Amino acid sequence: MMSAAKLVETKDLGIHFGGLQAVQGVNFSLNQGELRCLIGPNGAGKTTFFRLLTGVHKPSVGSVTINGTPIKDLQTHQIANLGVGIKTQIPSLFDNLTVRENLWLSARKRNARAEADRIADEALETIRLAHAAKSEVAKLAHGQRQWVELGVVIAGHPKLILLDEPAAGMTGHERERTAELIRDINRTCAMIVVEHDMEFIKMIAKTVTVFNRGEVLMEDAVDKVLSDQRVKDVYLGKQTGGVTL
Repeated sequence: MMSAAKLVETKDLGIHFGGLQAVQGVNFSLNQGELRCLIGPNGAGKTTFFRLLTGVHKPSVGSVTINGTPIKDLQTHQIANLGVGIKTQIPSLFDNLTVRENLWLSARKRNARAEADRIADEALETIRLAHAAKSEVAKLAHGQRQWVELGVVIAGHPKLILLDEPAAGMTGHERERTAELIRDINRTCAMIVVEHDMEFIKMIAKTVTVFNRGEVLMEDAVDKVLSDQRVKDVYLGKQTGGVTL
């Protein structure tokens, strides 16, 4: 039986597409309130693993349990109702609406109007964009748009947030601001972050899981992972996010 502290647990998880084994034998767990970074070279299986957690893909073998519930037979919206929020690299905002309107619509999905007002204002403060509440999203800078997307996710009050490369395309200042925001959110919500920017990972991570060829290569504290020879070999000594492993 799953420990009460575990929010996510996979057992011998695998999926194949034809002859391609995209993920295989993954045993992974995430505790309540934990933040975990996933790294690995392109094609390592990180994105496929994400999609298995959200029900976009169904496993060929093994199982996924979220908040005590097996998700094998659940649809994506049912998994979201378990308290899973997702921010991908694909924009999901209404460009012609204001920052606050985007947050309010997210909050309104599960709340009455007055409560949605409160949650939207709370999310504005969390992402520190109260000064831009009435600005159209289309007119925002890239980093600000990313923060609004995070705000939309947290307005749904998830127990778990999945982030796919949240620092992609950001300036140095925006990355620092995003790292600070993620640390703030993590005080009340567990998070799994896929990221290639190693400097950014150092800003937010305590534990890192390394994927390679669809399997978990290693899992340890961030400093141990980034200094491990196996991880260096996987990345072939290439520069990743401005830092050589």
